[in-house]
Amino acid sequence: MKRRDFLKTTALTAVAGTLPGALAHAEETVWKTKLKKAMITKYPTEDTLTLWKRNGFTGCESTDWSCGPEKAAEARKVADRLGMEIHSVMRAWTNVNGPSFDSDVESMECALQTAQGYGANAVLWVPCRTGGTLPKPTDFQIDFDPETLRVTRVVAGDNTPYKDYIDAQNLATQTTLAAVKKLIPMAEKTGVVIGLENVWNNLWVLPDFFAALVKSFKSPWVQGYFDIGNHVRYAAPEKYIYALGSDIIKLHVKDFAFAPDEPNCGKFCGLRQGSVNWPVVRKAIEDVGYNGYMTLECGGEIGDLSRLLDDIIAGK
Repeated sequence: MKRRDFLKTTALTAVAGTLPGALAHAEETVWKTKLKKAMITKYPTEDTLTLWKRNGFTGCESTDWSCGPEKAAEARKVADRLGMEIHSVMRAWTNVNGPSFDSDVESMECALQTAQGYGANAVLWVPCRTGGTLPKPTDFQIDFDPETLRVTRVVAGDNTPYKDYIDAQNLATQTTLAAVKKLIPMAEKTGVVIGLENVWNNLWVLPDFFAALVKSFKSPWVQGYFDIGNHVRYAAPEKYIYALGSDIIKLHVKDFAFAPDEPNCGKFCGLRQGSVNWPVVRKAIEDVGYNGYMTLECGGEIGDLSRLLDDIIAGK
């Protein structure tokens, strides 16, 4: 064989040998949306942030909402130096459907100011919760007025057994609307979004209802903080993502597994061990154009969690 023929054959063999891998790479989805990884901590410390950065995370969410803007600014300096970001603050539960919500509004004002000190752009807030006699998750069929958000029924057929719950739902909506409107000026002043979260508070449980609540304020300072694992028993997570659309400010990440013999029951479980269809969720995130943090709210070894979240972000 002449030298030039040998070289040509060698080159073709090399290309053929790499072709399957190249084709596999070409078939991988190229996502336009950019997602970042975060975890949750109390007051962010250098040791915690250093560990997380070493494991591929770029941000954190702080549950210390009451430390005040000055102390929060100290944590921000540490995060900035490490190349990390304190991207949000968790205020979590309050009780604005109680006799008076002035103290809850004041606590949220504190949380917004603290978030500004951290350099965060959102505060997660669950304004209230309720109980009573509720339908099974799969029985919910909520009719509500799109203008007032007042509920007229929660299931098909006879709603008499759920009258107390319907009344409690309407009270919670009324007081939440009033409380959030009081907080919008502070949100605008601090430059921090009020992120209303869906959680196990028995309120606004279906995608269109939760989205209607968020969108009713017609304000860029009120958006949805959507938890992918929280409402699996009511509807697939992607349905909430499509309903909220561009009104999603943040995403929480955890998994939920249905009980094998009862679709209304189940439990939270390890990431990617439950009933969430993660590739479908990733596609929905892409379709609505969400760019931002996916913050883990689940347990596990940090290295494993980082790799699992990488797979979710890759659409696997």
